Amino acid sequence: MKIIKEEKKDFMEILERIKKKDFSGNTGLAVKNSVYQFSTTLIGKIGSLIFTIILARLLMPELFGLYSLALSTILLFTVFSDIGIGGAVVRFVSKELGKRNKKRAKAYVIYFGKIKLILVFISISILIFSSKFISDVFYQKPIFLALIAGSFYILFMGIVNFFSSILQASNYFRGIFYKEILFQISRIILVPLAILLALKYSLSYEYILFYIILFLSISYLFISLFTGYISIKRTDFIKTKKSKLTPRQNKKANKFLLAMSATVFSGLFFSYIDKIMLGYFILVEFIGYYTVALSLAGAVASLTGFGAVLLPIFSRLRKKRLQEGLKKSLRIILPISIILFLGTILLAPFAVSIIYGPEYNQAINILRLLSLLLIAWPLIGIYTVYFMSKGKPQVIAKLLIISTLINIALNYILITSLLKYGNLAATFGAATATIISQFFYLGGLIISKRKDIKKDGDLKNVKEKY
Repeated sequence: MKIIKEEKKDFMEILERIKKKDFSGNTGLAVKNSVYQFSTTLIGKIGSLIFTIILARLLMPELFGLYSLALSTILLFTVFSDIGIGGAVVRFVSKELGKRNKKRAKAYVIYFGKIKLILVFISISILIFSSKFISDVFYQKPIFLALIAGSFYILFMGIVNFFSSILQASNYFRGIFYKEILFQISRIILVPLAILLALKYSLSYEYILFYIILFLSISYLFISLFTGYISIKRTDFIKTKKSKLTPRQNKKANKFLLAMSATVFSGLFFSYIDKIMLGYFILVEFIGYYTVALSLAGAVASLTGFGAVLLPIFSRLRKKRLQEGLKKSLRIILPISIILFLGTILLAPFAVSIIYGPEYNQAINILRLLSLLLIAWPLIGIYTVYFMSKGKPQVIAKLLIISTLINIALNYILITSLLKYGNLAATFGAATATIISQFFYLGGLIISKRKDIKKDGDLKNVKEKY
């Protein structure tokens, strides 16, 4: 009862602040950003859902499965173009802006920007030179041209993500909101248009996939120009006099990036290894079913995705206030996650059949199984923000590496063991591997957080003693 009363009090306080437009202090800033972030997430997920529905219905399971496989492979290569630069920008820049040190904030942007640019071109080169082997030897599926088009996707997506990190670090979530609206509109118009033209002229699967990825890249090109303009115009620290980081600051930034790189590498493998391994073992239409189920689960889970809002706020909080912020976030998110989990189990047949069509009915039970992630994902997001804000990405990195290895091993064991019972059984194996590894990761974060609190308490006792 006490927890419910506290939640009700927090909720009423938030509503009152929104009603009065009182966004003062850290709480007000969090409320304001939460409104924009929730709106951004809602627009993004609605747009993604519409986009996925259109593609799934136009392409049908087999071609949609090929598209999902090609895009997952391209996204896997984006890991080389980021290595956690976005998270580093948010943490270091937001921290310096909290101290009102605009020159150093700009210095961090320039430093991370140079690294980002180099890594983007390395990623593109690796993708281009390996695309023939991936499509013809590893997958033995016609996605070669789509992977080539993916080089443009990596370039423009990288630019968008970098500028979005600057806006996030500056707490200018309104710009991210506008960016999301434009992106969803542009891709919903451009990509289906490319598909319709390709189908009209009876192009092969390989050329259809090429044009889908190419036009998707063009959408990112438009948005990269927009986010770049907004970042320069709305973030005043960008206009300050140029300065350089000290060797000590460079070392600190590099150390953070090194830890973050392990996190990002593992995290991306965590996200896409299931589709990559399914692409090697099973027919592509079953990848389509799996993608439909996973996208619906992701769309529902995003309703509790406040991590992007909390990171700039948490980065400015210390010790007891940080612990209180974490507890309050968990109290709000956990009940919502459970409700969404139960609702997805009940409404899965309706969601799949009505939204995607009867051709995708085999995704219904896959979605029901994956609905367990609706409990794990939001909590993982909150605990990840906690450790990021404390400057301890190494905790996340270690757990992600272990969880990723478990995920890979389980995927291989379950897919190969269940493949003899059919492609659908193997798909359930991949879903089960994802769920087990995600809950293992969540458990590790919870245990590490408790150890972190205990360590802080021990340090406090030592200081008081001496």
